[in-house]
Amino acid sequence: MSGVVRIGVLALQGAFREHLEVLNRLGVKGLEVRRPEHLSGCEGLILPGGETTAQRKLAKACGLWDTIREAGQSGLPVLATCAGLILLASEVDLPDGYYRDAGPAEEGETSLGLLDLDVLRNAYGRQVHSFEASLEVPCLEGLPHGNGLFPAIFIRAPRILRAGKAVSVLSCWNGDPVAVEQGNVLGLAFHPELTHDDRFHRYFLGHIGRR
Repeated sequence: MSGVVRIGVLALQGAFREHLEVLNRLGVKGLEVRRPEHLSGCEGLILPGGETTAQRKLAKACGLWDTIREAGQSGLPVLATCAGLILLASEVDLPDGYYRDAGPAEEGETSLGLLDLDVLRNAYGRQVHSFEASLEVPCLEGLPHGNGLFPAIFIRAPRILRAGKAVSVLSCWNGDPVAVEQGNVLGLAFHPELTHDDRFHRYFLGHIGRR
């Protein structure tokens, strides 16, 4: 990559500051995205963890909802973590399993539809049930500033129930996919920005460099 790389981070709610700090450590220009024009000139976009309903409402109110979808569909590299992954999943269930929060019939309203996934929100428990798991992630092998297993932090994490044929599974935990990729979109069920291991951000930036 030549020059200064500019990565937008959706900064409406959630853990966007932590992503900005990682980008800063890596010598990348992180830009807070709060309006559609803030995406101009960005070579990638990060959707952080947080509260999905609040993020969806704020993105629509700010005119960002359709802008993000169109950017992702046009090939802009996107990294989505935890709540960000939920916003991209084609179908989302609340934990009781009875209420479907997104689906093909209403995808334009409740899902950005950039990842062919079915996910279950908060499937691993509430905030007090947060945990760290050591993941095998073959695609991270050889990247600097990290060795072996990746220390993934799960906080009210979604569970991926189904991954479509176009989705590549990069890592699993207890048999469930927790890191996936579909074209230009990288989705993680956990929070890589809360660790000192920046390999997933480096992997994401590698995609931008190749693009």
